[in-house]
Amino acid sequence: MGNFLTDRQFWIDYWESKTGLSVNIPEHYLFHRELRDIVRREKVNNAIELGGFPGYYAVFLKKYFGLDVTLLDYFVHMPVIRSLLQANGLEEGDITVIEADLFGDVPQQQYDLVLSCGLIEHFEDTADVIRRHIGFLRPGGTLFITLPNFRALNGWFQKRFDRENYDKHNIRSMDPGLLAQICRDAGLEVLRSGYYGYFSIWLENEAQKPSGVRWLKKLAWISGKVFTRVFRFNSRQLSPYIILEARSASSE
Repeated sequence: MGNFLTDRQFWIDYWESKTGLSVNIPEHYLFHRELRDIVRREKVNNAIELGGFPGYYAVFLKKYFGLDVTLLDYFVHMPVIRSLLQANGLEEGDITVIEADLFGDVPQQQYDLVLSCGLIEHFEDTADVIRRHIGFLRPGGTLFITLPNFRALNGWFQKRFDRENYDKHNIRSMDPGLLAQICRDAGLEVLRSGYYGYFSIWLENEAQKPSGVRWLKKLAWISGKVFTRVFRFNSRQLSPYIILEARSASSE
């Protein structure tokens, strides 16, 4: 865990500060189109979500596609997962849960789809953590990684009004060109690496921020949404996310 920008206590405090975690995951969840296309195109049967507690994407893939799904995270609190599964009409055994350090001894089963959403930016060594993902890929499998784009306006808000949270992120990792090159160097075919989404900003635990900060954020959010309703394009300056999609070589 030497290159990790957070520790276990950080994640305990982070998740304990959250409420309403057991939500009904909608069919049109964030990145649903991209995941649907991968599942159908690649005929995905099983998948693993890395660093995904409480497992929203694992639940999404099980609920809507019936995949054999595994969730692996350094911190797992089973009562939250049970409640999330129940809220989505699933049972505890419907998802395999592994509490393990990605940099330690973890089961090396291989999967058709390996995904993480908001994980790799918490590590100093971006190439190393991506290679850890690739270790779970079967030949011909698909890697799907998303992370926030803090090089955009959203990052300015994080840096200005929540510096502690901002400093838990490796801003250098938020570079589509870098991510693509890491995958190519590892022998993967890069299908997509770029900015995603027209505009969004957020602050962790926003309700605890001063009223002036909340109003400024609301004004920026409304202005950005109006602008991007007219000018709809992905960009480094405004897009809130980065998506990486790559495929490992087939054994055939």
